[in-house]
Amino acid sequence: MANGTIRYWAAAKSAAGLAHEPYDAVTLAEALDAARERHPGELVRVLQRCSFLVDGDPVGTRAHETVALAEGGTVEVLPPFAGG
Repeated sequence: MANGTIRYWAAAKSAAGLAHEPYDAVTLAEALDAARERHPGELVRVLQRCSFLVDGDPVGTRAHETVALAEGGTVEVLPPFAGG
């Protein structure tokens, strides 16, 4: 298991009720599943629309089960932004 930080932005921050929290997971999928369990309701819906950065790298279309998390790493949860 790796320990790190999940950072929530915009609507994800509002839905989670906090700006960041720790993760204890091997993959992005495990970290997000744990976040869904801790914050049932709106965050579950928001996460369906989010994009993710892991240690600054975009996850893109990669399966979350294949994205390994590093010890001391950071997962950024980015909801869609309006404007452009």
